[in-house]
Amino acid sequence: MTDSEILNSDTIKTLNTRISEVTVYTDRALVTRRGTVALAGNETELTIASLPVTLETDSVRATGSGTIAVRLLGVRSHTVFSSEPAGDRIAELTQQIQQLETQRRAINDKITARKIQLQFLQGLSEKSVGFFSSSIAKQQIGLNETGELLNFLGTNYLKYVSAIAHSQRQQQELDNQIQALQQQLRQVQTPNCQQSLNIIVAIEPSGSGNFELEVSYVVTRANWIPLYDLRVNVTNNQINLNYLAEVNQNTGEDWAGVALTLSTAKPGLGTLPPKLQPWFIDIVRPKSTQNREFAMMAMELPPGSAIAPAPALDPNPAPARIAAQTATAEVSREGGTVSFQVGGNTNIPSDGTPHKVTVFSENYPFKSEYIAVPRLVSFAYLQAVVVNPMTGATLLPGKANIFRDNTFVGTIKLDNISPGQEFKLNLGIDEGLKIDRELVERQVDKKLIGQQRRTSYAYRLNVTNLQQVQVHLTLREQLPVSRNEQIKVRSTLTNPKIVVGEMGLLEWQISLPPQAKQELYYQFVVEHPPELTVIGLDI
Repeated sequence: MTDSEILNSDTIKTLNTRISEVTVYTDRALVTRRGTVALAGNETELTIASLPVTLETDSVRATGSGTIAVRLLGVRSHTVFSSEPAGDRIAELTQQIQQLETQRRAINDKITARKIQLQFLQGLSEKSVGFFSSSIAKQQIGLNETGELLNFLGTNYLKYVSAIAHSQRQQQELDNQIQALQQQLRQVQTPNCQQSLNIIVAIEPSGSGNFELEVSYVVTRANWIPLYDLRVNVTNNQINLNYLAEVNQNTGEDWAGVALTLSTAKPGLGTLPPKLQPWFIDIVRPKSTQNREFAMMAMELPPGSAIAPAPALDPNPAPARIAAQTATAEVSREGGTVSFQVGGNTNIPSDGTPHKVTVFSENYPFKSEYIAVPRLVSFAYLQAVVVNPMTGATLLPGKANIFRDNTFVGTIKLDNISPGQEFKLNLGIDEGLKIDRELVERQVDKKLIGQQRRTSYAYRLNVTNLQQVQVHLTLREQLPVSRNEQIKVRSTLTNPKIVVGEMGLLEWQISLPPQAKQELYYQFVVEHPPELTVIGLDI
């Protein structure tokens, strides 16, 4: 049976449906379509035509309700191939090419005319040279007449050359346009077979009446990822977390005015647990030893930024403005899966470009902490310690833009953060803490002790809290770490007293009242045979 016979059959009806709901997962989407049809009682099939090929045919489900009882006997899909009509487009492109070619011929005629004028001018110039030279020698023509001729020849020569060059540029632009249109024409003239899917629902109505059919199916080429804007207010110790979703779809059908839901479920991973493979071990294979640079992960610092000065107060403030409200999503949970019902009027076209929707926006309190590494930077870095409330939603892994008092600080990658879990945000350098580091001792013992050369080092650090609030500071320093068994490094004094950590790490936890100062001091010695030259101590 042909498509035309299907459309004209009394027992088969084609429904006009629209997408009403879409649930987007991390790698696909569940689409729900609805359409109403008037049944006479003798129909056997309902058809929904022109669905995209991204549809997974084994995912199609059908249900419905109406004023009469209808039995749904089964659902199947049918692939349809059709050629896109291109007659109108071919005629349009052909007409555009003809118009441009007419303009090109007119410009070419101008160029030909200007070249004839230029040739005449060049001939006039060649013939005038001998005549004017002899006339000037015989004093038959004055220099004024000669100058006027030269000016005439030069001015007109420049005019004709410029006109020819301008027309040639116009001609080149037309050639490019004609070439592009001819390329489009060749593409349109090439047969292009379009592929789509029809969903066919076998039915058995009990009589005549209205029936609303609902069909759902899964499509690929759709996904969403979380994005975050974190706006930190240092004065109020609050952070505004703006949870955004970036939805991207190229399924072949636009989602216009749909009720959009974003789900954290991962249907693409399947329902079966992964299978373990054999875990092999082997002996060490010889390879060249590579030098590794001395580094401490604990000393790594986040990128910082300067704090923007506070704006001046306006003596004549403008009337209070009412801020726009952003539509947010409703959060629901089923087991470990979280769904965000964004709204019932969302538009996401099938263009493959990201579209942002707001999931929710909440304010959370945070606790300030400072980290300082005076050996590298003389300022402290501010960290915000935030707790995701137990009543909050799970924050999925995603990129977060951090703003501190309306100043963009940087971008970080948030990990999966469950309700009740603590996470930290690095907010850059805070000049409210001043740290001075000074080498106060570097002394080499004149006598050898146990055939060892001994050098003493001592550092003093002064920390000043310039703020009006008490701060908690983690201050990190380090001792050198020996890579040679003949070189020994020993800590001899720390004040306040602490225990040296791994890789020579020194870490103090201190609290400073407003405008308070505190001094820290540490000392260490390096011992080695006198014949060895130690490198890396140029500090």
